[in-house]
Amino acid sequence: MKKKIKTALISVSDKKNLKPLLIILKKNKIKIISSGGTFKEIKRLKFKCLEISKFTDFPEILDGRVKTLHPKIHAGILNKREKKSHLKDLNKSNFENIDLVIVNFYPFERTLKKTKSHKKIIENIDIGGPTMVRSAAKNYNDVAVITSTDQYEELIQELKKYKGSTSLNFREKLSTTAFAETAYYDSLISKYLNKKTNTIFPMKKVFHGNLLEKLRYGENPHQISAIYSTNLNSNLKQIHGKQLSFNNYNDIFSALTISKSLPKNKGTVIVKHANPCGVSSKSNHLESYKSALSCDPVSAFGGIVSCNFKINKNLALELNKLFLEVIIANGFDNNALKILKTKKNLRLIDGTNYVLKEHIKFMSFNQNILVQSEDFNIFTNKNFKIVSKRKPTSKQLKDLIFAFNVCRYVKSNAIVLASNETTVGIGSGQPSRLDSCKIAINKMKKLNTNFDNLVAASDAFFPFVDGIEKLVQSGVSAVIQPSGSIRDKEIIKFANETDTVLLFSNTRHFKH
Repeated sequence: MKKKIKTALISVSDKKNLKPLLIILKKNKIKIISSGGTFKEIKRLKFKCLEISKFTDFPEILDGRVKTLHPKIHAGILNKREKKSHLKDLNKSNFENIDLVIVNFYPFERTLKKTKSHKKIIENIDIGGPTMVRSAAKNYNDVAVITSTDQYEELIQELKKYKGSTSLNFREKLSTTAFAETAYYDSLISKYLNKKTNTIFPMKKVFHGNLLEKLRYGENPHQISAIYSTNLNSNLKQIHGKQLSFNNYNDIFSALTISKSLPKNKGTVIVKHANPCGVSSKSNHLESYKSALSCDPVSAFGGIVSCNFKINKNLALELNKLFLEVIIANGFDNNALKILKTKKNLRLIDGTNYVLKEHIKFMSFNQNILVQSEDFNIFTNKNFKIVSKRKPTSKQLKDLIFAFNVCRYVKSNAIVLASNETTVGIGSGQPSRLDSCKIAINKMKKLNTNFDNLVAASDAFFPFVDGIEKLVQSGVSAVIQPSGSIRDKEIIKFANETDTVLLFSNTRHFKH
């Protein structure tokens, strides 16, 4: 069902690209009404326009807070064109139809990034704009609504195709987008006010996100998938390789979370199926990668490498020796790019601008959503208590904290063996903590190396002595674990009997 556009209302904060739109409206003899800055811009571009205050015969009041909130505006948008009683009401009040609404809102999201002033933020909450958009979107059977400059070209083509009219399918599509836009806008306001009032878990939780891209597939090829961000982008830049899948992104975020927790410009992380299979924080970048790879080179095949530094030619040559799905770095020099781009499917990601922030984390299951804060605490010596008679050397303490940091990103039950700020054995995802110990030890034994200062980290307490006993028998000289077991005293006693360093963490760090 085609609908001829005779009158358009334009009220936009973003005034770019108006001219091509005004040209097509003029060509189809469409009357334009507008207000404030938009009215001035349309007049500056030398197009005819009727100011809203003259259209309604009512001036703007309350410093512009009330200008489009008028019965003549909303009756013109909301009336059903084919309903006689509506037509009668319009004629009685001498109102006229408004067939096209072009509105984008006050820049609330941008304002949040520019100022901390609550007064300025509140003044940038748009009332009239979303109200007009909702009215037009509800009455899409008769009215078209545009909420973004990105839609201008599509509208222009529609008006050209139907000679000043719009199709029902087009209007319905615009309505869907419009309601999403108002919901998104309201969610930003809700989030801001919840944060200001320290309301972490409100009775009604509103989520918002911008579609970044539709992915190749989900966890499996028969599953569809997409990635959204609460920001306008993910702060990740893909500079080479084929499109990313759900699993790729899952691994990328796992790898980046560990990388960004390491000291600045240091550290290599290798991830497979969202679990680290090698991590090293050595200062020499090439040595760091080789050390991380040596922890579990079999698992690293087909994995993801994340470097918390810029990749150069020498490291690129080394990386190219192994089949990898993704390489992430804080930039790549030109020679490195030339080498790595020889593999056309290898995905190269620049993670320079990716920053870990304390946000709320969501996990969804059918129609249920689990919500919790992120586990991004930065560890210091104050987070741990030495409970054994033997005290750690400064080197042991450094390795213990390194191992414990990596351990919290390994799926529980998790055990990490480390030496010289490098993982040498990782046991993950086992129902039994003892089994995780055995796996970590078996992976370490494949290295055929004797470590003088071998340390171990556990993501939770040892419920029995058997786990720590197994570690000490394998050569571990220092252990770090959270406290909280009813057998903590037995664990401490065993450590003292075997002259093992034992540290307790103040916090537990499961990752399920």
